[in-house]
Amino acid sequence: MIENLISVKNLHIAFGDKVILKSIDLDVRKGETLAIIGPSGSGKSTILKVLIGLLKPTSGQVFIKGEEVTDFTEKQWNNLRKNMGMVFQYSALFDFLDVGENIAFGLRKNKNLTEEEINSKVDSLLDLIGLEDAKNLYPVELSGGMKKRVGLARAIAVDPEIVLYDEPTAGLDPIRTMNISKLMKTTQEKFGVTSLLVTHDMASTFYVADRIAMLHEGEILYIGTPEEFKTSDNPIIREFIYGEFDRGGGL
Repeated sequence: MIENLISVKNLHIAFGDKVILKSIDLDVRKGETLAIIGPSGSGKSTILKVLIGLLKPTSGQVFIKGEEVTDFTEKQWNNLRKNMGMVFQYSALFDFLDVGENIAFGLRKNKNLTEEEINSKVDSLLDLIGLEDAKNLYPVELSGGMKKRVGLARAIAVDPEIVLYDEPTAGLDPIRTMNISKLMKTTQEKFGVTSLLVTHDMASTFYVADRIAMLHEGEILYIGTPEEFKTSDNPIIREFIYGEFDRGGGL
């Protein structure tokens, strides 16, 4: 039986009369990358906020590593977050820290390591993301793609079991998008992390994801493999993926 590292049961999120998510059931299997796709405003990032403890469900249950976290205190969430990495859409690097110190931030905060061990870990990650010469640069000196690579290195520095990605390729050109996608794939394969990717970038999704869940009007429309999505005849799926507006593929 495949272990689910993340499980969401009958998740409902509403702000007053505005319903964002309704009756969401979602499992993320250990070691897989699950991508959540859907139009802007469909609730993709809201799921991430729930899973990182920034938003409490209106109703429903959330399980992480087999433990229900729905009613966790902030102290309990902080302990859980030590085993989770978050890659933000806009990188969210600390402007006052150089690249090396940005990557080392979580190590200094959550790990009992010597300076030599921290430097060794940082250098290893810089090599992984192809920025060996950028250790002493500051975020203002980096391109958008470089910032995203540093953000990924910072997220995996603490050896997390789970990595959450919020639109990691947004705003990048196709070449840099593929570079980030390859890094995500390498991270999964090399470190065995379980990943949840929120995106509307289908090229990255098809390259990285083991399975895909599509949100539509606050509900999960379909969950399947990349190949199942590519060959689906569902008009909503085809419109989102290919820009087709009817079952016959007319533009």
